Amino acid sequence: MIVTLIVACEVGFWVLLAGGLSLRYLARMPRAGVAVLLLEPVLELVLLIATAIDLKNGASADWKHGLAAVYIGFSAGLGHSTLRWADARFAHRFAGGPPPVRPPKYGTARTVHEWKTAGRWILAATVAAALLQAAVWYVGGSGDVSSLRAWQSTMLWVAGINVVVALSYTVWPKKAP
Repeated sequence: MIVTLIVACEVGFWVLLAGGLSLRYLARMPRAGVAVLLLEPVLELVLLIATAIDLKNGASADWKHGLAAVYIGFSAGLGHSTLRWADARFAHRFAGGPPPVRPPKYGTARTVHEWKTAGRWILAATVAAALLQAAVWYVGGSGDVSSLRAWQSTMLWVAGINVVVALSYTVWPKKAP
């Protein structure tokens, strides 16, 4: 059930995104578009509640519950930047907006971009790890939480890799040809 709900939330994210941007730019109803886009966090809330109910009803904590926490974390850390990315492209394609700004390729600007990206991934990993820890406490000592702990380790790796990438651009900035 949890995996199906995760898939439904992901599909719902893109449907709400397309619907909100269509209302905003194609139907020229910006307030209605914003209202639809503001429904996006409701999907994560539904997933969080369903996961908690599933654990409360005696389901053993496994990879699916961990995946739900990771999905919510990534939505929290990367959802806003995904909305901005899609908004810029939709505005350009359908509303005569300026072309989307590409990330800088060289120098300090590229380093700053990489640190901002790392910050979003670190936020995502932190939210996911916190939700996973909450699930570990929720399950308590009565259940096996090894899969939740494994997801926490994965989130540490995700954050670490992003820091290493950003640090590499700091130490060895990419130079213009």
